[in-house]
Amino acid sequence: MLGTGLTSPAGSVPGRPTTTPRPTPGTALPVQPTFDDVGTPLSDVTFVVVDLETTGGTPATAGITEIGAVKVRGGEVLGEFQTLVDPGGPVPPFIAALTGISTSMVRGQPRIEQVLPAFLEFVRGTVLVAHNAPFDIGFLKAAAREHGYPWPGNQVVDTVALARRAVSRDEVPNHKLATLAAFFRAAVTPEHRALADARATVDVLHGVLDRLGPLGITHLEDLATAADPVPVGRRRKRHLADGLPDAPGVYQFRGPGGEVLYVGTATSIRNRVRSYFTAAEHRRRMDEMVGLAEQVVPIVCGTVLEARVRELRLIAETSPRYNRRSRAPERLPWVRLTAEPYPRLSIVRQVRPDGGPRPGEAEAHIGPFSGQAAARAALEALQVTFRLRQCTRRLPRVPDAAAGACALADMGRCGAPCVGGQDEQGYGDVVAQVRQAMLVDPRPVVEVHAARIAALTAAERFEEAAEWRDQLDAFLRGAARAQRSRRISHHAQLVAARPHEQGGWEIVVVRHGRLCATVTTPAGADPRPAIDALLATAEEATMPTLPASAASPEETDLVLRWLEQPGVRLVEVGEGWACPVRGAEAYRHRAGDGTGLAAALRRVAAESATTAPGVDGAGPARTDAPVHTGADSAA
Repeated sequence: MLGTGLTSPAGSVPGRPTTTPRPTPGTALPVQPTFDDVGTPLSDVTFVVVDLETTGGTPATAGITEIGAVKVRGGEVLGEFQTLVDPGGPVPPFIAALTGISTSMVRGQPRIEQVLPAFLEFVRGTVLVAHNAPFDIGFLKAAAREHGYPWPGNQVVDTVALARRAVSRDEVPNHKLATLAAFFRAAVTPEHRALADARATVDVLHGVLDRLGPLGITHLEDLATAADPVPVGRRRKRHLADGLPDAPGVYQFRGPGGEVLYVGTATSIRNRVRSYFTAAEHRRRMDEMVGLAEQVVPIVCGTVLEARVRELRLIAETSPRYNRRSRAPERLPWVRLTAEPYPRLSIVRQVRPDGGPRPGEAEAHIGPFSGQAAARAALEALQVTFRLRQCTRRLPRVPDAAAGACALADMGRCGAPCVGGQDEQGYGDVVAQVRQAMLVDPRPVVEVHAARIAALTAAERFEEAAEWRDQLDAFLRGAARAQRSRRISHHAQLVAARPHEQGGWEIVVVRHGRLCATVTTPAGADPRPAIDALLATAEEATMPTLPASAASPEETDLVLRWLEQPGVRLVEVGEGWACPVRGAEAYRHRAGDGTGLAAALRRVAAESATTAPGVDGAGPARTDAPVHTGADSAA
């Protein structure tokens, strides 16, 4: 059973405090790697070097006349395979002159469908090698396909591609087999006969691999990317992936002095880290990071969810210079309805207790948003819908006799409580509508924006319509995120389980929106004892100020997405596991593609087509917007 409370590294014993070892920079990890972890050394790989002679250049119009192959491992020849093949037609004169194989030589020889079974058995479980492999392997695959033999799917190595990487044009004029055989002083001279050419290719293969060894090409797994245009300095760091586990988890690239340069997550730590030393990695910043790295520290996790959560926490804790996201989750902005005699909207960085409707809750908040621009757009969506004051000073309960109203009051977009144009009770009705739209039912905001978008679209003012659409989208995203966060954050404990793809169950314990423990049970085992043990060792989480959670917003989003996956079962959950039926989530498609929002806009626009405001007024505000009541919002 794999499982951890999130306070201890993966693989620790529940209830026993442990710490993650921090290896000294430049030293090996305190793990004895297995052969599977390191990979298969090239000296242990069985290669079959194959060469063909044919009657032409493509399998569609030509046939095979000869097959030659040499099986070799660790520099020792294990066996050879050679046969002439009747191509089923005459050998062209220029091919006969080139190879010395004439029509009379192949007449009466076995056909390719008779040769293939023996050849496929000869190459079973080996790595195929050929000089210009697409040609030779292409003919063999076409023949197997034509005659109904399944191709075994051997890994293929092309000595042409390897030679281009290992031998420069300053050393050889070209990378033909005869040229390379002479360069590496092969024991056999190529002569356009299959077995002789295969023997020469064996010597070329060994010569090329000797040159690639210092560049980090030492294992079978390296050959797949050996011909990639990877800088020598990056390829030489390939040894940093040795000994890493083939398991889900988090990896840290560390530089001089143990500095954490980069944190990532993967379903297979070993395979993901290896990709940084191949041509699959194109990012310049990652190339620079790998150049500084001195070691890779893995943290194996019981589940993929745990790995992703650990990644977020490590990035927030260490602020690696090469991670761009999740470095400062505490700086994400919220839109807040202030708690004062005449509340207004503001953008804040943190949810704090401020005398909200219930103990432990803040006044209405939506968010957090991805950035300041999105928060500002959501704030403006509320301001153009409701006659809420936009000045930032704190207003007294009794207006100052010397106070003057701002331009928004003259435009009808503010009730002017600063000069007594609206008393505290009347202004409180507007505030109640704003709170309702933020927390329960955003329909008033949707209606105003849908009508405006429809009018602008009809007037072919599409750029302005897009601005209003984006403004509404930002508001709905923030409102939905806050509602989702509130839903999970007020639960002191939630236990959920999902069937694991290899049997057993993935079980998580969530407290106030924070992942506190996770476990994967073995296939066929009763999960209830595992749940009991997990609850006893799970991390504690303090009650947050709602709608914020006890974790970073990104972690809470990860947990919620996991809980919403098909097949997840709620084992333990308290009351209130729901969002408002007319809440912001109802206007957004679950996949996040905007389908729900688009449908809502079309519906509302059609309903309000006869009452849509004009588009020629000054500014984007709805100057004649009626005051919405709570009853209207809930209708």
